[in-house]
Amino acid sequence: MTNTPSTRAVREGLAHKREAILAAARELFVRHGVRGTSMDAVAAEAAVSKRTVYDYYGDKRGLLLGVVEEAGESLLASLRSAIAEHLSDAAPIDDTADLEQALTDFALRRAASMTDSSEYAATVKLISENEELLPELENHPLDDAHADALAERMAHFAKRGLLDAENPRLAADHFNALTMLLAYNERQNLRADPTRVHTIMVDGVHAFMRAYGVRG
Repeated sequence: MTNTPSTRAVREGLAHKREAILAAARELFVRHGVRGTSMDAVAAEAAVSKRTVYDYYGDKRGLLLGVVEEAGESLLASLRSAIAEHLSDAAPIDDTADLEQALTDFALRRAASMTDSSEYAATVKLISENEELLPELENHPLDDAHADALAERMAHFAKRGLLDAENPRLAADHFNALTMLLAYNERQNLRADPTRVHTIMVDGVHAFMRAYGVRG
């Protein structure tokens, strides 16, 4: 993806200013919509000058992309942290039962991050309402980074003889479909119910292991 003023910050700037601008933009975009939010309002909410907002993000579309990309980077960091905690080479995973438990713990941690994150919900809403403004999101490097992080672990466990996954990327996609995506596609009141989310994660991992787990 080519870095232009409309697709990435015009200048790096100070981290705290960038964070303040993105936080203000996310809140106002969700509250009033992208078209109903002015750059003046974002600047006032972030306590910076309008020129600073333009210098950092170029225009309102660039600012929207910045909000979405920041959320994607935050979720990627959370994903990698969950992998390191539950699915690393050092994790005590010796058989398919161990792997199912590790994947369940991993899925529950990710689900907690999702349901507890107002940023995640806001970002999903912004993308769904403004997809036509964000052609850069198609085949975005962050999508590959998210998919590749889990696919690498699927390949690792397949190599160890615990998964039958000739296509680790597809296995990762199926895992996400049975867990995170299924939970997020629930009605909002059910998605906010920890018991319901827990059930989806446990049942989803079990279904995944029935499809991909190697039977002795």
